[in-house]
Amino acid sequence: MNGSPWLDRPKPGLAAREVALLLMLAACAWAATVVLSRLMAGMTGTMGLGLGSFVAIWTLMMTAMMLPSVAPTASLYAKTVVGNWSARTCGLIAGYLGVWAMAGLPAYGLARLADLLAAGHPAGVRVAAVAAFACCGVYQLSGLKYRCLAHCRSPIALLMHYSSYRGRLRDLRAGAHHGGYCLGCCWSLMVVLVAIGVMNVAAMAGLAAVVLVEKLWSRGQAFGRLAGVAALGLAVATIWLPGLAPGLHAASYMSSMAR
Repeated sequence: MNGSPWLDRPKPGLAAREVALLLMLAACAWAATVVLSRLMAGMTGTMGLGLGSFVAIWTLMMTAMMLPSVAPTASLYAKTVVGNWSARTCGLIAGYLGVWAMAGLPAYGLARLADLLAAGHPAGVRVAAVAAFACCGVYQLSGLKYRCLAHCRSPIALLMHYSSYRGRLRDLRAGAHHGGYCLGCCWSLMVVLVAIGVMNVAAMAGLAAVVLVEKLWSRGQAFGRLAGVAALGLAVATIWLPGLAPGLHAASYMSSMAR
């Protein structure tokens, strides 16, 4: 491994520093998200934001929720890469968060759909709430989910794959590649945010905990399946208890008040 232009001997102190910086960045993102959630209290759907502003806030939220779970991969990366380790790890994280920023585009579309349903389709709001939980539950139990999760839970195999990357953009490519698997693993959990409320901090914390346990706990796959069963249970319960999807039903209520 010493002869590789990509890998070098482990650097434990450096890796610890990189992980600490990542966790500090996540903590700052959480603090900013809490402040924004208070400013937008009661706002649902797109929260009245345009596409650019929505994607910016979405990226901030994903920074808060996802960086703790990617810390092990960043740690291994910092231990093994050669060159300007800080800059290259920043490239990895930039590529990773870039994928989640792009995920803000379909998230905006779903939030916009929630706004349109709330404006004049109260029955559609209930259907959308049930569909959001059901989508999450079905995907959590699917084979594709666990193929993506297996990659996230085995970062060493991914790092060996990244050793073939060359050029100035290799770190961004590595981060985007890892982010793609992470998105494939976790996108259905984020759909739930549309139903519960995009800026619902309690829901964000709960989903971030699910992601962290799935990726890092030895029984994470079993826990993920349990989360899928719970989501299907919520889908059924929401038929009779619409308050379980406050993000959609609050939007519907505010729309009716406005009329």
